[in-house]
Amino acid sequence: MAEWISVTEAANLSDYHPERLRELIREGKIKARKVITVWQVDRGSLDAYLRKIEKLGAKRGRKKTL
Repeated sequence: MAEWISVTEAANLSDYHPERLRELIREGKIKARKVITVWQVDRGSLDAYLRKIEKLGAKRGRKKTL
């Protein structure tokens, strides 16, 4: 069963900016669902994506600003 987390929580876990996460959702690279007006990210999908990117050595998205 999927563990759903908010985009904000996903940003904190991944160090991606929330807008970059939304881009990844639109591109179909991570699974998410929209509940009314709030996007929720499938944590397993996010973890798998981060492992894939790390393994490839690809540059990650811009860091979120404080």
